[in-house]
Amino acid sequence: MFVASGAQAKGPVAVQYVKICSIYGEGFYYIPGSDICLKIGGYVQSQAEYGTGTHGIVIGSGPLAGDGRFTRGTSEFAFSNRAVVSLDARSQTAYGTLRTYMRFRIASTGTSGTTSTEALAERAFIQWAGFTFGRAQSYFDNVTFTNRYNYLDIRTAGDTQADGTNLAAHTWELGNGVSLNFSAEEPFSHFKAGTLDGSAASFAINGVTTTDNHGVRMPDFIGSLRINQAWGSAGISGAIHDISAGYFGTANSSINPHPDSKFGWAVSGGAEFKLLGGDTFGVNAVYSEGAAGYATKGGSWQIYGNSGVGVGWISDGIFDTGREIELTRVWSVNAAFQHHWNQMWRTSLYGGYVSVEYNDAAKRIINSHLPGAASSIQCGVAVSGAVWPPVDVSGSGGGVGNSCTPNFSFYQIGSRTEYSPVRGFTLGLDVFYTHLNTAYKGVGTYPQNTPRPTTTALDDQNVLSAIFRVQRNISGDE
Repeated sequence: MFVASGAQAKGPVAVQYVKICSIYGEGFYYIPGSDICLKIGGYVQSQAEYGTGTHGIVIGSGPLAGDGRFTRGTSEFAFSNRAVVSLDARSQTAYGTLRTYMRFRIASTGTSGTTSTEALAERAFIQWAGFTFGRAQSYFDNVTFTNRYNYLDIRTAGDTQADGTNLAAHTWELGNGVSLNFSAEEPFSHFKAGTLDGSAASFAINGVTTTDNHGVRMPDFIGSLRINQAWGSAGISGAIHDISAGYFGTANSSINPHPDSKFGWAVSGGAEFKLLGGDTFGVNAVYSEGAAGYATKGGSWQIYGNSGVGVGWISDGIFDTGREIELTRVWSVNAAFQHHWNQMWRTSLYGGYVSVEYNDAAKRIINSHLPGAASSIQCGVAVSGAVWPPVDVSGSGGGVGNSCTPNFSFYQIGSRTEYSPVRGFTLGLDVFYTHLNTAYKGVGTYPQNTPRPTTTALDDQNVLSAIFRVQRNISGDE
């Protein structure tokens, strides 16, 4: 064979094969031409919901408080769908594993003949040499209940499993599965309830609250100690949360000073145990003052029923002109058990309870703004300034027959059963019950809330909900 002058014979082209990467577990492959191992995961999920909306938020809570009127315009049934893709890339360095992780979702919800679409990076973080930067689950969370033992976006817990939080953190591995963590995290990802100014209308119908916060001046600081063993895991954690307010009144000027800055805080402890046959049991408790979002994602409540209306308003703290911020006390406890009947069937039982409590000074501030003639005595306090909350007890003699307290509580209990005929493919039904112990229980007038007429009784209320889900996982992602 002759080759023309200046030309070169070409050999066979090298073929890059995808090779299995076994360093980090099942499902990883080397990216051709690199030392980076990549795992692709995700899932597609479709569900039908009754008594909830916005992917499992019970009607009457937070963003769905307005729907708690249960009028002909309330959508009690909804479809929701999600498509989630995750990418997990890892490689070795002189300082340990360099990991980049992303989980992105696109979701749609259909109610009342309309469809809303959501796009969100649930996770997007880099880990290296013990550091984590980006969007990840909060280091305050010890046991996750949202979507682990149920399908609802549970209101009795404050965990960030669903959407994550922006953070910068460092982890020290102490050996034997014990780790010490410190994290600076975005305040609003923990449902920042906000600080309320009593001189403005802070509690309103449909669960609306008006907050008066200092601009964000610091992240939430979190520390936690955890242990992971063959029997399960356990942890304790604490958080500091800035709840400083703006100025007294509505004008932003030098003649309107502000209350002294204050910090809220929260502590938590929890554990999850691996039992025989793949069963699990988890329990977690949170106590907070001025940091409501660490104990609950419940927000404000409004639920109408045959016996009247149940309401509840939540805040991190409350103040009035010339007074300091009073911290709101919120605590919660959650527990869940999951039993595997066999390889295809499993059932969980779960429940949680939240208590929202205002101290005596905060109660006096709130009750001083109850509807009534100026200086009249309502619930033992002289009325002054703006009129709120929208609960009128003047007709019963200034509070006779009413609890006269903004404190409230609620609980959620439920059971989920799942059937997995094929690995990674699941059909399931989750049925759950929400009970609201109303604020200002008893005789009182709640104003017209079109098309709901004026209501003359405040009483505890309930919502029964159910979610049916079909889900197919990719690469075993849960």
